[in-house]
Amino acid sequence: MWPTAEPAALAGIRICDFTGQLAGAGATKILAALGAEVIRIEDPVRQGKWDILRGTQPFVGEHRGIEAGGSFNNHNAGKLGITLNLRDDRAKELLRDLVAVSDAVTENFAAGVLERLGFGYEALRRIKPDIVYVSNCGFGADGPYGSFRSWGPIVQAVSGLTFQSGLPDLPPAGWGYSFMDHTGAYYMATAILMALFHRRRTGQGQWVDLACIEAAGTLHGAATLDFTVNGRPARRSGMPNSNRSQSPAMAPHGVFACEGDDEWVAIAVRHDDDWQCFADVVGEPWTGDERWERLAGRLAHEDEIERLVGSWTAGRPKHEVAGSLVAAGVPAAPVLRPSERIDGDPRTQDWGLWVTVPHSAVGDTRVEGLPVRLSETDWAIGRGAACLGEDNRYVFGEVLGRSADEIAELEADGVI
Repeated sequence: MWPTAEPAALAGIRICDFTGQLAGAGATKILAALGAEVIRIEDPVRQGKWDILRGTQPFVGEHRGIEAGGSFNNHNAGKLGITLNLRDDRAKELLRDLVAVSDAVTENFAAGVLERLGFGYEALRRIKPDIVYVSNCGFGADGPYGSFRSWGPIVQAVSGLTFQSGLPDLPPAGWGYSFMDHTGAYYMATAILMALFHRRRTGQGQWVDLACIEAAGTLHGAATLDFTVNGRPARRSGMPNSNRSQSPAMAPHGVFACEGDDEWVAIAVRHDDDWQCFADVVGEPWTGDERWERLAGRLAHEDEIERLVGSWTAGRPKHEVAGSLVAAGVPAAPVLRPSERIDGDPRTQDWGLWVTVPHSAVGDTRVEGLPVRLSETDWAIGRGAACLGEDNRYVFGEVLGRSADEIAELEADGVI
């Protein structure tokens, strides 16, 4: 079993956090799970407007409203939550005090937003010379596109990923949900840690400028090399085919329909030895065709062999197909729905990826953990996302030293 004690990897690190959605909030969630004190700041007047996920579907159970957004609660579990109305000078004073006792300031507003609020990097340095400031936006804070705003599907389109996804002779399919936000979050978490590491070694803070467009560009892989080295574009005759492997070449390689409604299995025949094992499992006369013995023949007639494989899988349960192929040494797996992956797969449960945490407004709720385990300083998520301003008294009182009467006055005046 993995350790259950509170993690210590980032104990003592405090993050003054303006991040939202997933591209930013996903980064600071990682730090919080590893022990950092992440203090997330929101606007008490425009409630939920800084992060539209706060009060939008999918909701947690039957709950509705700004405390019930399922994605928000997932991305912000483990963090503290405060409110500051930065239109008021008293709120700005509180923020200055918070920056002064923080190690990093993180945000993923559009470029220039924090500067217009009076808290750009130079202003932050005047408050705390060694502060680490990490900004994350679609196009980055600098360059000819710095003023452009973006959203997840825009990022994947401009980065080129949308163009090279899909099936032959069909329009670009895109990658569905804003998966570029995940990539941006991972790079942002890494950037925060590297800047903090640099500060520990040298005593120097810095500004880290991250662009999700560029982060998404790192996912092109072989397609970029194919164009720059061979001059071959991603969309050409018969391409792209997102169900096939061109690098390295495999056949059959794809997702095939199985018995039942919308049930599928993924199969990857990597080489000729895999094919012989596959043919032994299938045991159909067509597998003896000499065209299939070598990869070149299977690639030359890929449409036909995929049709034959599909006819074999169509009448069989996906778990049965995958199990029989894996037992023979051929890579295969059932295509699982999210519910099957989370609740029906004992490996997920044993790994502890999904944890149930208490939430002040919606009760116990399940959130996603980290897909890593550390033997000595493992991650832990002990609470759900903070309700709006839930930790005002702790942060402004215990951390910043404001009295109970002053905090009550600030609340009454709409400053917090």
